Amino acid sequence: MNILVLCTGNSARSILLESLLNHIGKGRVTAYSAGSQPAGQVNPHAIALLSAKGHETVGFRSKSWNEFGTDDAPEMDIVITVCGSAAAESCPIWPGAPLRAHWGVEDPAAASPDQAEAAFADAFDILQRRAEAFLAAPLETMDRATLQDHLNTSGLIA
Repeated sequence: MNILVLCTGNSARSILLESLLNHIGKGRVTAYSAGSQPAGQVNPHAIALLSAKGHETVGFRSKSWNEFGTDDAPEMDIVITVCGSAAAESCPIWPGAPLRAHWGVEDPAAASPDQAEAAFADAFDILQRRAEAFLAAPLETMDRATLQDHLNTSGLIA
């Protein structure tokens, strides 16, 4: 199951959830991330936090969602937006008509420098709880409607 996590800048929240889904999913899902207006670099607080939590950090980069709209891109089963502005934007038409959900989280990169570490930890914790709840279900055997409901419900966890 391929999951694309979208945010405007693809520098913090989408990177965190991509890593969480891949880390917790242990091969059950393959997560990717991208942005509508990529920042050009991954936020160093995101990389530091992921590293501190024992996640692999090699290869993360801020990239455009256009990379996932090409003929040779992996087909997405699910698209999750994690920030308010990306949720409201018109997304490209993804091949295969993936399920969609919004798992909005406050932008930790918008925190003041003295609050950044705590803001990233909070965002990570919320996204981790959502990813764990989502991945706890038997995704592989769910029909589309049940999977969509579970995806939506998982995104409501605070």
